[in-house]
Amino acid sequence: MQMNLGEHLRLTLYGTSHGPSVGAIIEGIPKGLIVDFVALRQAMASRRPGGRYASKRREEDHVEFLSGVTDGCTTGEAVELSIANQDAKSKDYSFLPNHPRPGHQDMVMHKRMKGDADLRGGGSSSARLTAPLVAAAALVAPLLKLHGVQFEAHVGAIGAIQAGPMHDQPPRWATEACKEMRCRDPTAAEAMVECVEAHRMNLNSVGSQVDLTIQNVPFGLGEPWFDGLEPALARAMMAIPAARGVVFGRGFEAVSMTGKEHNDAWGGTPDHPELLGEKPDGVLAGLATGSPICCSVAFKPPSSIAAEQHTLNLETGAIEPLVVKGRHDPVLGPRAVSVVEAMATLVLTDLALRGGFIDA
Repeated sequence: MQMNLGEHLRLTLYGTSHGPSVGAIIEGIPKGLIVDFVALRQAMASRRPGGRYASKRREEDHVEFLSGVTDGCTTGEAVELSIANQDAKSKDYSFLPNHPRPGHQDMVMHKRMKGDADLRGGGSSSARLTAPLVAAAALVAPLLKLHGVQFEAHVGAIGAIQAGPMHDQPPRWATEACKEMRCRDPTAAEAMVECVEAHRMNLNSVGSQVDLTIQNVPFGLGEPWFDGLEPALARAMMAIPAARGVVFGRGFEAVSMTGKEHNDAWGGTPDHPELLGEKPDGVLAGLATGSPICCSVAFKPPSSIAAEQHTLNLETGAIEPLVVKGRHDPVLGPRAVSVVEAMATLVLTDLALRGGFIDA
């Protein structure tokens, strides 16, 4: 089974949630890129579980470079990075594979691998593998920073609670609730805390949405059709565990709009054209227009909940009660913020290398 992303910058994930480590092999990184170890540690800290409303699994998430980096600088060869799993508790999954969890990959992976899959903690489908993904993005991030490209995401919704537009909010994270919920809107963040706590106390979980804005993307970056900015980003975002939908710009609002309402006129100058309007499209025909790219990713409620559920037992052939023990998140959005930013960084870096915006 392949777990690859990208064409010029090609990332391959490996490992399982409860194996010795998770990691990534990244091909296509130019020679001479200096590793920003401070930024790398900050990126890993932003993804790491913790806080009142996250899994209590504690991992150091120290990134070890096994190849492709010498004296803090890339060599031009494939980079392999590894992150040890230090706090896995496999006994929490003693019910597997006989009693697959609702909403998880247990059943389909068990059947696909003819009983040989490591299902503990989600196995190779676990969100644990977002750790090397975030590390890989932190490694290549300086390539786009040279062009002034900026990525920022926050939790735009949890349940029925919607945050205000990100650009109207104070800098991240203005309050403790903003920090816990990874939401820039202080008022919405307080309500989100109450919402998540209510579901957690009810042994349940709740869905969420992460909003992303990408600014200063070089004009024309992207490819037509299947490797356009939006198709490439959508494919990557939908690969994040528990993602259930992706929209760009005005999204489904466009259904009720007319052409006159939706079309953005060109302004600026012949040398520096720019789209006019309140929320112009950041992408047209797969290519960057110079306007901000706005994307939202929907995440389902976490499937592992402490409430009793009834599901098929493969050993007995009967539908039986199952209580999932262990350490699980009641909501995914706060932890997904750094992952959404990382996915976007990897996709745009790949497209920039392919299009000649970055010297290979």
